[in-house]
Amino acid sequence: MAGTPLRVLACGDVEGRLETLFGRVRAIQSKSGRFDMLLCVGNFFGSTSETDWAEYCTGAKKAPIPTYVLGANNQETVRYFPDINGCELAENITYLGRRGLYSGTSGLQIAYLSGTESQGEPASAYSFSTKDVSELKTSLLSTPNFRGVDILLTSPWPRDVGVFASSAGEIDTKKCGSKLVSDLAASLKPRYHFAALKKVYFERLPYRNHIVLQETPQHVSRFIALADVGNASKRKYLYAFTIVPMSSMDPAELVKQPQDVTENPYQKWRKEVQHTETALCAEEETSCQFFFDLNKREGKKRPSDGKERGNSQAKQAKKPPQPTGPCWFCLASPEVEKHLVVSIGTHCYLALAKGGLLPDHVLILPIGHYQSVVDLSSEVVEELNKYKSALKKFFRSKGKRYVLFERNYRSQHLQLQVIPVPLDRCTSEDIKESFIAQALEQQIELLEIPEHSNITQVVQPGTPYFYVELDTGEKLFHRIRGRFPLQFGREVLASEALLALPERADWRRCAAERAEEEAQARAFRRDFQPFDFALRA
Repeated sequence: MAGTPLRVLACGDVEGRLETLFGRVRAIQSKSGRFDMLLCVGNFFGSTSETDWAEYCTGAKKAPIPTYVLGANNQETVRYFPDINGCELAENITYLGRRGLYSGTSGLQIAYLSGTESQGEPASAYSFSTKDVSELKTSLLSTPNFRGVDILLTSPWPRDVGVFASSAGEIDTKKCGSKLVSDLAASLKPRYHFAALKKVYFERLPYRNHIVLQETPQHVSRFIALADVGNASKRKYLYAFTIVPMSSMDPAELVKQPQDVTENPYQKWRKEVQHTETALCAEEETSCQFFFDLNKREGKKRPSDGKERGNSQAKQAKKPPQPTGPCWFCLASPEVEKHLVVSIGTHCYLALAKGGLLPDHVLILPIGHYQSVVDLSSEVVEELNKYKSALKKFFRSKGKRYVLFERNYRSQHLQLQVIPVPLDRCTSEDIKESFIAQALEQQIELLEIPEHSNITQVVQPGTPYFYVELDTGEKLFHRIRGRFPLQFGREVLASEALLALPERADWRRCAAERAEEEAQARAFRRDFQPFDFALRA
């Protein structure tokens, strides 16, 4: 049975003209009803963004609709994107990240690739390389029963998109555009592909993703290039459409072919794509098969055979899924800030939080790539609980209790935030009341999980949620069904009722120099050593 259609707006280069864009969106919604989201490709920021943007950052102005944007395409605008993995830039405006897959609660899948094509490795902060595209393809094509994505967002056009179709006007698609984007589109088979940067509007005829009479029928793809916001030529820069997520559609309805469908313009890449798909079936995943020895050779990898950690079944353990893009928290990833790591077990590790609320604010993280607690294997859960127990003893020895929370929403790797609160400052009941009171103010339903129950009994894998756990075992839970404030857990703890550190509610304002972070990590590692079971394994 088909799901509920989503109403989506897509936009070309904004170039910092936020008032023009959002004014037009408001007018459309007042006339045609509310849309679910706005997707922006191309240059979101421009040379005149500074003053207007400051008003959105402070909350003086607000986007009228959840808005998702791609990253920088030039050095001048890199500064507007503080987190390579994606983050909330302002209320209702979210930077998706360098590359990856965004999956909404509706089941809609949006693949994205920020920047322009790089001519070498490594790519700059505003470019993507062959490696970026290859890793994005690998992560998605290795998904069981992968059929394609609903939407693909890139800033550059794909090379050769005009083949077999009507002319793109002044754009020569055989000479312009990115070959890597063509390769990506050929692999991911998006139902809609949006791009910009050329200052023109072009809607290509839909094209097939299969060879007639030789392959099983598949859905068609539509490519739409959009002009820049407020352009003098009145070229179309906003595109409105409705879409039912592929996962909710009847298969027969999904593969219906329109009258004007053409052959696939990326045929020269099809053999390579098919070869990649075949190779992925046999590919071995090894990224979680190592750990770091913090005592002897800090920062150097060495293989783990499981026996050194007393786990004779480590090799047989189920391997976690792989990330869809760069991940700051997979221990195998080059993005990990290893100077913050303070303890490493067989399946989990501890690290100081970047921009921590307090100097001893830590994260419990799985070494492999898991999105949430409910996705964890039994071996990982067992070690995670050991870290909880060790941290409880550690903090109690310092006259503190811990508060743990998890936000499984707009995050791709499980992060358990563990923040200590002085015992003489507030009771566990005070902490619970603060969370519940602030949740009520924001119309968030925060429920208490019964004693002797756990989160895996109340939520299914893949469901967005927010979760709080006290070191007494008391637990609070909220099932996220729409928008959720990303800093909620931290804001509650930073409030006057608890830690009284409101100025530290946003981690981005708490950045420290690397030398200071290294000193804090050394101090925590030293103090935690008597409680660190991983050192005795």
